[in-house]
Amino acid sequence: MKYSLPGSETVTLTGQTIDKLIRAGDGDATLLYLYILKTRGECSSTEAAAALGRSSGGIAKSMEVLSHLGLVRLDGNDDTEKTLSAGEHMEAGNFNNNPQNVQAPGNGTNAFDDEPTVEDMKRALESGSVFSALIGETQRSLGKILSNDELLRLFGMYDNLKMEPEVILQLITHCITESRARSKGRMPSIRYIEKAAYTWEREGIRTLNAAEQYIKELDARRSARGTIKSVLQIRDRELSETEGRYVDGWIALGFGADAIAVAYDKTIIKTGKLQWKYIDAILNSWHSSGLHTIRDIMDSDRTIGKNIADTAPKSSKQKFGAADKKEFERMQRLLNKLKEE
Repeated sequence: MKYSLPGSETVTLTGQTIDKLIRAGDGDATLLYLYILKTRGECSSTEAAAALGRSSGGIAKSMEVLSHLGLVRLDGNDDTEKTLSAGEHMEAGNFNNNPQNVQAPGNGTNAFDDEPTVEDMKRALESGSVFSALIGETQRSLGKILSNDELLRLFGMYDNLKMEPEVILQLITHCITESRARSKGRMPSIRYIEKAAYTWEREGIRTLNAAEQYIKELDARRSARGTIKSVLQIRDRELSETEGRYVDGWIALGFGADAIAVAYDKTIIKTGKLQWKYIDAILNSWHSSGLHTIRDIMDSDRTIGKNIADTAPKSSKQKFGAADKKEFERMQRLLNKLKEE
């Protein structure tokens, strides 16, 4: 596949390279790879960050992904000036300020250097490796006989990603649970499982204990999402990708469903509807003030109300005090309702 760029520049990508980038599912890494090809490596990490609108940390992370995919190789050279090559049709060039020396992968130096072939898979089966048992367990789990293409993808997880068979089986079980929950009982495809495998590889999940801990964390986050969905009165549908990012961000800040419920309540009173940005602004404001628990938030509201009442004109103090008390009681009822649920 060829991409014609402005001027006489042409970038050529092999089918194997395209497959690797698609399976990784990392848009930033793909964008960086195309930029490296376009500049033939004659750029610095700072220039790449500026051209792509990414941070230096984001560029470094994308470089790690490309290294794992075997599209570049990190050698750990500490020389002042670094060199970089990527892809089969790119000449070496400068890539200054990169923390490590990056070169085109050579034969046998990286687990991702070559895509597995049918012959490779046959040799593994004939050698009596555990891959044969892995095929049987995978077919039983998915309830079907795998096609040649599916077998090759499964072999790629086993051989290229160097995932232990028990980790792959844990991954498959997890993907089945995820797919059934999202698709009303449908089993996942091997492509779906393969994409998840690349995600696990990027997350450094290589042992059974790490896989179990990762799944446990995902389950906890899913449970928290479900509770927050209920608080936000979202029913009969899943959160969108953007909504999910908001919710995950709030959880990461340390907010529980009760605090989010108060922020939602304030948003409804102020705007009359669910406004994600408004809730996010409230929660970030509380976070900046060190307020995360429902008690801290309610105490803060009482303090603010008291300060305003103390400085208000005498004619308005009595009216404000009644309104403040009413607001506090309403929040208390909301908290009690959440406890009952």
